Amino acid sequence: MRLSNAARVTLSTVSAVILVVVYLPLLVVVLNSFSTSTSLSWPPPGFTLEWWGRAFRSEGALDAVGTSVLVAIIATAMALLLGTLVSFALQRFSFFGRETVNLLVILPIALPGIITGIALNNFFRTIMGVPLSIWTLAIAHATFCIVTVFNNVIARLRRMGTNLEEASSDLGAGVWTTFRLVTFPQLRSALLAGGLLAFALSFDEIIVTTFTAGSDVTTLPIFIMNNMFRPAQAPVVAVVAVVMIVVSIVPIAIAQRLGGKEAVGR
Repeated sequence: MRLSNAARVTLSTVSAVILVVVYLPLLVVVLNSFSTSTSLSWPPPGFTLEWWGRAFRSEGALDAVGTSVLVAIIATAMALLLGTLVSFALQRFSFFGRETVNLLVILPIALPGIITGIALNNFFRTIMGVPLSIWTLAIAHATFCIVTVFNNVIARLRRMGTNLEEASSDLGAGVWTTFRLVTFPQLRSALLAGGLLAFALSFDEIIVTTFTAGSDVTTLPIFIMNNMFRPAQAPVVAVVAVVMIVVSIVPIAIAQRLGGKEAVGR
């Protein structure tokens, strides 16, 4: 489809405006992390590395980073296991209610976070009768992280087909051998991409975290919320926000690169 010059200029202008609206505030946060001001004033009166030093010496910030990483790793591991199993079940088998199960798997990422948070809070505290902890938080994150793994794996299974697996079985390989030597190597990059996206999704989640974390569990987003308006803490919060931006961008960029290589390979 060929576009007129006016259409190209319009699309380019709209795209540029959207990118500026999205990324200019992020640039402001990055610059404020180096500001000499104790408040997030603009423009910065000067630049310093003092806040970066304070942030990396802050036990609260370091503990929050460790908690966020631990929760994200646990949630990603659960998402990889459950998302892969569901993908195989829905792609390789026909059964009553398959489309309904497919909808239920994808639904958590479409629901508003506050709805998911309230529902899980009631489930853990009222129905299960368990106290909120780092484990309830990880399970809550896994409910929507599964979707990223599921989407990547089921898309790969659809492209793979079953010819190679059937050939392996015909040559005498067992189910485990076929999976280890034939199926898993083809799924490896999809699993890695899905796992990276799940990790990034869990690492910066705040709404579900607020409802499912115990009072003694402080993730990085909660640390930011708790310290945002405390005296002289705004620049430290800006530093923590920059760290979150980097940690979120890296796995997404790697996952996108993996997807790009696969597209070129096909």
